[in-house]
Amino acid sequence: MEKKGTSVFSNGLIWFGAGVSIAEILTGTYFAPLGFGKAMAAILLGHLIGGLMMFAAGMIGAREKKSAMETVKMSFGNKGSLLFAILNVLQLVGWTALAANGIFSAGEWVWALVIGVLIFVWILVGLTNLGKLNTVAMAALFILTLVLFKVIFLGGNGAQSIVDESLSFGAAVELAVAMPLSWLPLISDYTREAEKPLAATSVSVIVYSIVSIFMYMIGMGAAIYTGESDIAQIMLKAGFGIVGLLIIVFSTVTTTFLDAYSAGVSCVSISGKIPEKWAAILVTVIGTIAAIVYPMDNITDFLYLIGSVFAPMIAVQIADYFILKKADSFRLSFNILNLIIWLIGFVLYRILMHVDTPVGNTLPDMVITIIICLIVNAVCKAVSKQK
Repeated sequence: MEKKGTSVFSNGLIWFGAGVSIAEILTGTYFAPLGFGKAMAAILLGHLIGGLMMFAAGMIGAREKKSAMETVKMSFGNKGSLLFAILNVLQLVGWTALAANGIFSAGEWVWALVIGVLIFVWILVGLTNLGKLNTVAMAALFILTLVLFKVIFLGGNGAQSIVDESLSFGAAVELAVAMPLSWLPLISDYTREAEKPLAATSVSVIVYSIVSIFMYMIGMGAAIYTGESDIAQIMLKAGFGIVGLLIIVFSTVTTTFLDAYSAGVSCVSISGKIPEKWAAILVTVIGTIAAIVYPMDNITDFLYLIGSVFAPMIAVQIADYFILKKADSFRLSFNILNLIIWLIGFVLYRILMHVDTPVGNTLPDMVITIIICLIVNAVCKAVSKQK
């Protein structure tokens, strides 16, 4: 009997959970120096750019019925993709570690353990069996987040005078792009099982983008109207007790579960002998330990590192799959040319970090990387014809 794919609703629910995230709220607090109007413009532009990249990555996996790291093989080779699988696992361990950091100043290791155990349970239950559980959790989280929004924006608090030039508009756009960009090497792990590829991918990206924008806005608004950037203090000033605890714990678990699960899928790409579920559990354990041992107070450098790795990666995939219509490098061990183009894109991203553009670093980096890819392909075709 053929396995039934996931529904459009299920995919939307998964990405609703991905968007309801403490990491997104925390990133939103960094936008406060721009003031509300410019900050919202940067958040919207960044999510438009990041959302389009997410859609492209998700569609490749949905059409080909392949996991994210399996689609990478189509452009970089069977063994060349291992570089990105390893980098993705490291990224996901980082997110799992980040999940419990900076939430509570007291007894942080206790919360790390609580969150780690809950993620463990989520993984054991499994992606396809989480329907009702996730529906209840997401509904509760959405209601609680709306209450937090009301307290922050409609509570009669005056805006704090914190507008300054410490963050440029372009840098803010890049911070907004970075979060959806971090999902590029994961989204196909979920859209690959979709019954309706186009609809499921579209809904996944749209739902995630709307919720992520909302989370960014809460973080930014909290920093402007309460004068705080610390999540625990924001909850305290908003007057939350157990409610704040529930928002933090369950939003962290439902988001980090996706990270841990995808780390398991990526581990399978590294070696087929590694069981998906147990690899995910191992990542959860490592991430929980890392959360206790290595606190991470500022995640901007982490987000920029993710961007520099995965922006040129998806640029090469877009050029290969959607423009050149080839993407057949899974037959090769390494696609040396594409790996070199990716490396150029990686270095270019790091250089662009020192150039202030109104659209951030990702978009220029990807455009240039795609152009390089097309030029190299045209030159290779011309050379082969002369032979």
